[in-house]
Amino acid sequence: MFGFGKKKVAENDANLYAPVTGELINLENVSDPVFAGKMMGDGFAVEPNGGDIVSPVAGEVTLQQGHAVGIKRVDGLEILVHIGIDTVSLNGAPFAPQVKVGDIVSGGDTLSVVDWQSIETAKLPKTTMVLITNSADKLDNLTTNVGSVTAGEQVGQAIAIN
Repeated sequence: MFGFGKKKVAENDANLYAPVTGELINLENVSDPVFAGKMMGDGFAVEPNGGDIVSPVAGEVTLQQGHAVGIKRVDGLEILVHIGIDTVSLNGAPFAPQVKVGDIVSGGDTLSVVDWQSIETAKLPKTTMVLITNSADKLDNLTTNVGSVTAGEQVGQAIAIN
């Protein structure tokens, strides 16, 4: 009657949202060849100006490792948000996760609070990637708009193969 105890259900949303405020760039322009070569999947990246990391898609959180968050959309696309390059070496220190595995998120929901200064002090790139890790099998079409973006703003669409 009041909705108590009801589990939130992921919405079927093909839109992509900026994971952080900054400059959206094509994946090919990322400094790390693994990401730029799309070895982990197709996607896009943002050079952050700071701020929290928000969900680039609607779905269920499948991975939470501080520097990386995995989300599975209703249509089967698997998204990986990778915060910074080589930031796994920081052992989670700059990251304060706001979600856990099993949580349902909408595009724009906060995933993590990041201490960007710690990443800068470690002299690591802050580039944040949004990767569709199963793009070879499930991605039909990906469109994004490069340029200045605000966290949670719609920046494109990812259409899954039916």
